[in-house]
Amino acid sequence: LRTDGDAGRAMLADLMRYLESALPRMRDDSSTLARETELVRAFLAVHQVRMGQRLQVHIDVPPQLAGRVVPPMMLLTLIENALKHGLGPLPEGGAISVCAVEADGKLVLRVADTGQGLVAGSGGGTGLANIRARLKAMYGAAAGLSLRLNDPRGVVAEIDLPAHTA
Repeated sequence: LRTDGDAGRAMLADLMRYLESALPRMRDDSSTLARETELVRAFLAVHQVRMGQRLQVHIDVPPQLAGRVVPPMMLLTLIENALKHGLGPLPEGGAISVCAVEADGKLVLRVADTGQGLVAGSGGGTGLANIRARLKAMYGAAAGLSLRLNDPRGVVAEIDLPAHTA
């Protein structure tokens, strides 16, 4: 607020939008893709103010998928990992892309970053372990989380869910 009042006010509005969206739903068993996307937008908007030109964001969630039932906070966990482990360590930052597609009876939620990529110990953190455990408890073998290298750099994390509607 001291150095850039407009950016500070915008960041505060985004933070409030994030908190208003996140806090009431933290203990919910399910959410919709629309609600989770709004949460991700608000969270990334706060980080865009913090990181400036070091963070580019692209979100592609088709409106026809907005009502799909998804577990809460999983998409946000993947975004947090991309920021903390992928883009955060790089002075130049990078990009985060969020998309959702439906194919072959699956809803695929994808978070791709152009960060530093997989390093020793990648994929074994608490956030990812929690996602895997929740998916197994909720859907058994019908859902999963996968990680792979992004081309030319970074990580792609995908959550595969059965395609249900709200």
